[in-house]
Amino acid sequence: MTRVLTAAGAVLLLVLLFGWNPFSGHRDTTGVLAEGYTGFETGVKRQPNGVYRVRALTRMPGVKADMVRWWFADYMQTTAHYKRWHPTAHVWMDWENKVPGEIVGASHLVHEYIGEDFQKLRIQFVEPSGLLGDLEDRRDRFVICAKAGSLEEPLNLSTMCHIVRDTEWGAEMRSVFWLGHVSKREGNENVSSIEGLLGNTWLARRVLVGESFAVDLMTHAIEEMGYLADFLPDLYTEENLF
Repeated sequence: MTRVLTAAGAVLLLVLLFGWNPFSGHRDTTGVLAEGYTGFETGVKRQPNGVYRVRALTRMPGVKADMVRWWFADYMQTTAHYKRWHPTAHVWMDWENKVPGEIVGASHLVHEYIGEDFQKLRIQFVEPSGLLGDLEDRRDRFVICAKAGSLEEPLNLSTMCHIVRDTEWGAEMRSVFWLGHVSKREGNENVSSIEGLLGNTWLARRVLVGESFAVDLMTHAIEEMGYLADFLPDLYTEENLF
């Protein structure tokens, strides 16, 4: 009986420290592709596995999904373009493996402020189906997904998607981030590592990913996509006259 109680106590302690499924890579995608509105469009929530889910809904009057596709895949090439996207938070940018007219396989190298924190990030764009499952190819919707992490260290720390859908008055963008998906990388490939093993535990996520950063990221997404909506329709028209 004593052994049973000791074992039960040990299991309870492990659950308290690491969570019920401590290495879970679960990504809650509830409502991300919904046609209507859900009960969670903007805000932050902690998943049971410790991952912070960040959501932001941005209304973009006069914008269409094709315009946002063009912005990422064709137009945005310089730091000046990047700064226009968020004049006070965006500092510098470059591309790695960028092919004109395409975005999957490219990595956006950026320096930016998220809240008060200065970040040097590598945002590696991936096939959306890898994060969201099979998607219907639709002209009235643009979906872009990425693994995001440190620019200076070969380490991814989160995953993210932007889903833009046309409306009768413009477009809406759903932005969603999952903070706490840790992976060591070689080039664009994930590799096994001690960082990935420990970084994806419930305890590590609870300690390293705080609510304040999640809220700052949500605010940053709302701000930058709001700036984009302000100038993108006119810019798209000017650049596509001929």
